[in-house]
Amino acid sequence: MPALPFYQVDAFASKPFEGNQACIMPLEAFLPDDVMLAIAAENNVAETAFIVRTGEDSWNLRWFTPAVEVPLCGHATLAAAHVLFAHEGFAGGTIGFDTVKSGRLTVRKLDDGRLEMDFPSAQVSEIDVSDDVVSALGARPLQAWGGMFYAARFATPEDVRALAPDLKALKRLGAPGEGWDRGNFGCFAPGGDGVDVTSRFFAPGSGIDEDPATGSWHTMLARVMSEYSGKDRLTCFQAYPGRGAQVDTHLQGDRVKLGGRAVTVIEGRFHI
Repeated sequence: MPALPFYQVDAFASKPFEGNQACIMPLEAFLPDDVMLAIAAENNVAETAFIVRTGEDSWNLRWFTPAVEVPLCGHATLAAAHVLFAHEGFAGGTIGFDTVKSGRLTVRKLDDGRLEMDFPSAQVSEIDVSDDVVSALGARPLQAWGGMFYAARFATPEDVRALAPDLKALKRLGAPGEGWDRGNFGCFAPGGDGVDVTSRFFAPGSGIDEDPATGSWHTMLARVMSEYSGKDRLTCFQAYPGRGAQVDTHLQGDRVKLGGRAVTVIEGRFHI
């Protein structure tokens, strides 16, 4: 019975039980897709990332939720880089991850111990708020944008924290031209406790009712907030109940830098 290396990491976290959980599995070669999806379902966290080394400082990277393979995942990329720096003996300064749909992603280790990711940031467009979205969210956003996801702005962080959407209804909805499947909604408000913006991310379309910390969402949030407020650097807080995560963003043209920390909570072997 093969035994595969396995790590579980809390990403965008400074200590255990914060941020978002990701399972990281370094492999000699990718397993069949159905096996990797079954492993992700068995792990039953937001994402499982599989990495295969291709060079001195480069790896191929794929991400799976318990339900689907996704084209981009920030917190599991951060967790994968953390594993390579902290456990797998990588001594360089920058890691390159090659992905199927998001191209080359890089992660570098900063002097203060944080990890900084370089991701694409697609354009967004303001859209009308439909009555169906209002009904599904249980509240009316002040403004909305379409892009990779559906982004909805509310007046205050308290409004965002109070959301209790109808997830079955939300799963059927999306933004025109949305890059992902329907049912992926970022809800945000400017401000918060010492931060520039507070948000939550609901992803029933990706098999996750609510995601605790979502790097891919912050690639869009950074651009939306730049259009809304003119700020290119943000300190963001994702207000998942009971956890919470801080993500630092810096929008630079069609790219965005995402910064954060990660901690390992489980290390072992996965038997298949």
